[in-house]
Amino acid sequence: MTTPTLDPRSTALILIDLMPRIVALDTAPLSGHEVLERCVALAQATRAAGGLVVNVRVERPNVVVQPAGSEFAPELDPQPGDLEIVKRTVGAFHQTGLDDALQTRGIETVVLGGIATNFGVESTGRVADEHGYRTIYVTDAMTGLDAYAHEFAVSYVFPRFGETCTGTEYVAALSRR
Repeated sequence: MTTPTLDPRSTALILIDLMPRIVALDTAPLSGHEVLERCVALAQATRAAGGLVVNVRVERPNVVVQPAGSEFAPELDPQPGDLEIVKRTVGAFHQTGLDDALQTRGIETVVLGGIATNFGVESTGRVADEHGYRTIYVTDAMTGLDAYAHEFAVSYVFPRFGETCTGTEYVAALSRR
């Protein structure tokens, strides 16, 4: 892991699927509640530094009434200036307008956290890389459905599509501008 160099004005923290029904899943190596707590702190630091926070939640396609707990976790309610994305696939880019919204705001770097490491986070990161964004994964602000899948994504997949760092390293990079 490395401490990245960041310009907060061109950085977006993208938080994947932090909704009550997903935070409550049995996850590893961290609980969904631990990830939520860490992502709330990252969102506060990102806003304070002048970066963009993107809250992403999933809705089931072709379903009028979504399952209970499909709203954003109350601790992470989007704030004025945040971007809210509703996805209907694993990743946050497909038919959501996310790429256009990021380009309009001059975003060059995306920083990822959330649930689940090897599903929504990985899928969003791969497509961010394909779109030419610098991609950073905050490895202690995400968790998987099992520890092996999480560790494989963090140690093998993510370094091939971007950079990895801890939440502490990310916050330090925001304050070094």
